Amino acid sequence: MSIDRAAFGVDLHLELDPASGRRAGLERALREAIRAGRLSPYTRLPSTRSLALELDLARGTVSAAYDQLIAEGYLSARTGSGTVVADLAECPAHAVQPAPEMSAPRYDLRPGSPDVSTFPTAAWLRATRRALAVAPVAVYDYGDPRGRVELRTALADYLGRARGVRAIPDQIVITSGYVQALALLAGVLDGAVLAMEDPGLSFHRDVVRHARAGVVALPVDERGARTDLLSTSGFTAARAVVVTPAHQYPTGVTLHPHRRHAATEWARSGDGLIIEDDYDGEFRYDRQPVGALQGMAPDHVAYVGTAAKTLGPALRLAWMVLPERLVEPVIHAKRHTDRPAHRGDRSTRPRRSDRQPRI
Repeated sequence: MSIDRAAFGVDLHLELDPASGRRAGLERALREAIRAGRLSPYTRLPSTRSLALELDLARGTVSAAYDQLIAEGYLSARTGSGTVVADLAECPAHAVQPAPEMSAPRYDLRPGSPDVSTFPTAAWLRATRRALAVAPVAVYDYGDPRGRVELRTALADYLGRARGVRAIPDQIVITSGYVQALALLAGVLDGAVLAMEDPGLSFHRDVVRHARAGVVALPVDERGARTDLLSTSGFTAARAVVVTPAHQYPTGVTLHPHRRHAATEWARSGDGLIIEDDYDGEFRYDRQPVGALQGMAPDHVAYVGTAAKTLGPALRLAWMVLPERLVEPVIHAKRHTDRPAHRGDRSTRPRRSDRQPRI
């Protein structure tokens, strides 16, 4: 009868067979784990004392097993470095050979890929320590689906100052990135048709379609998105439009003032919605930065910003500034994607405000 022994510091499952003896059983279990690849080369094993305590064996038994496997070439021991799994010259026949590593290019010029080597690690650590030192215990619990109020308050101040966005903390919803924000907005629009820039990022169109919304292509020229076409017969089905006014992706053109006015007039006259993708509005190139479109029609623009380009995409940090009528529907939708339902949680009960909004 085999004895199942759990992990001993490297999360390895061992089966020791008493019939083969304690030392021989340990040798066989480690040998098989190495051959099978469950212990990869250079994995550091626990000390003989720690392993003996974990497996309820004599320390001399573990030392003898280690010595035997070192002699066979399965393990390697260095003074001051402990015992590690050796890099076997011959891999098991069933092992999958790793693909050769490609050398990283000196310059990564792929669009949409920020220079993450400039991430302010030291400043981020200092800010994190300061924040956690005074944070209440409640920050580690389930919180407001909009995000922490401290973050939303700081964003409201920053966006008003740096991007000309008119926002209060209650209208801001924090998301894990632009894609989540776009998916939430497309979902609450309940099957509406969205006009999206062409050319544009095809994956974003896929996100909208996955949310069961329709897509119609909005041409782009040297003045940016052709928002002047939104009032024509070709776009009568469109109830919302997605634009990148600061720098159109991928052309880089800034939306012309006449096109900005055309977009806001279209939204006001037909109760439409503009989804403003301000993915890199903080960057300054050959001119003064242009303020966000949201400042011109805050009741008709859902502004979406992100830290993916300014800090790094791994932060998974983005934000929406929503017209008041969309706040509750978006919160309701986000609650059902971010937070598990709990018994007695009022957030799971249907409310009158959860009905689909007028766009």
